[in-house]
Amino acid sequence: MTIDPADLIDDRPEDGVFRVDRAIFRDARIFELEMRHIFEGGWVFLGLESQAPRHHDFFATQAGRVPIVVMRDGDGRLAAFVNSCPHKGAQVVQTRSGNARLHVCPYHSWSFDSAGKNRAVKWQRAGCYAEAFERSGHGLARLPRFEAYRGFLFGSLVEDVPPLAEHLGEAARFLDFVVGQPEEGLELVPGAVTFTYDANWKLQLENCSDAYHFTSTHPSYIRIMERRQKGEGAVAVRSVWDQSQAWREDAEGVQGGSYSFEHGHVLNWGRIGVGETHPLHECAAAITARHGEAGRDWIFNMRNLTIFPNLQIAENASSQLRVIQPLGVGRTLMRTWCIAPRGESSSARRQRIRQYEDFFNPSGMATPDDTVAYEGCQRGHAGRIDPWLQGYSRGMTASRTGGNSLSDAVGASPLRSVLADAQLCDETLYHNYYREWARRLASAKPVRK
Repeated sequence: MTIDPADLIDDRPEDGVFRVDRAIFRDARIFELEMRHIFEGGWVFLGLESQAPRHHDFFATQAGRVPIVVMRDGDGRLAAFVNSCPHKGAQVVQTRSGNARLHVCPYHSWSFDSAGKNRAVKWQRAGCYAEAFERSGHGLARLPRFEAYRGFLFGSLVEDVPPLAEHLGEAARFLDFVVGQPEEGLELVPGAVTFTYDANWKLQLENCSDAYHFTSTHPSYIRIMERRQKGEGAVAVRSVWDQSQAWREDAEGVQGGSYSFEHGHVLNWGRIGVGETHPLHECAAAITARHGEAGRDWIFNMRNLTIFPNLQIAENASSQLRVIQPLGVGRTLMRTWCIAPRGESSSARRQRIRQYEDFFNPSGMATPDDTVAYEGCQRGHAGRIDPWLQGYSRGMTASRTGGNSLSDAVGASPLRSVLADAQLCDETLYHNYYREWARRLASAKPVRK
């Protein structure tokens, strides 16, 4: 039996139809193609420059199934390498991060400096190596493509990819709003979190852009916020949910919407205004001076930005950076951090962290709800009587080509946009994910079981 990825997306906008076959979440053959053509065949997010700030700092990450180490050498240059010894393939760097001038393979003690250069082959003179071996290089394999955008590091295991600026395209404007909040730049708040869930990676991809699930999936969070509004409990720990009951509306009743960009990137957003519940409230005037009123409003909006395929930045109750790492067709690893402006006051940092703890992480009031839902979907996707999922239709008649006045105000030009009230909860931005998914897999031949 063969399966063709092109048969799994029913994309007929002229008929008002967009459907996805459940097989894309459960079929191991499709997962293999995704790893080869998406995660190991194009740009992926690797980490932040701030994770290796000093000479000889390093951190380990992944590109699909391939272990990667990003290192800053003795001259301060960053580079990314496959974390695999050229001798027998063992992972050289064994820890998540650190500082080291020299890395020694634990299997046969070949050593490498922070620029990836081989410094010693154990007992090389006694090894009776052929002349061809002596002439060849023994350093760590450097990634064919490695670039940074405003402190965000991206790499590719293949050379034939467009420049990073082209890959990010218009979505970079909204990365600018993440980076450009403070003058001093961003930092990761100490305390990274890693967790897994037993479901496909694309469920996380979708959920970050899914406004429709919020009131259904997170009622306990909503009830607690409502009680705090009444003065119960730890009222000092507040949330932007306080303001979401009365989002600012313009004359057309717009409360939020979505933007779709080239190469599968998307943004969904909601208007909340410049309120004191936001950790950035204390520097609203400075943000206005740097970015203007339109830029300031975007920075204070609730925004979930996805840079396809594995980077997500959620800015609502607090600010979270998420990295998606598929482990198998039905298992996904997530790495998450709280991100914050350098130099913010202790009171703003405390508020940011408390609100982060409320909403995010496996110990928060939202993330466990989401992961349980993913796993329920994964089990439900076993059903094949009607394979087509209908969760891609909301917003079909509201979606427009190009941007709108709100994106124009900050010089952004998306492919498509939606403006809506709080209950529309656009699903057409998922179309952007799967059109890029289909484009990447178009070169893959049908696979046989």
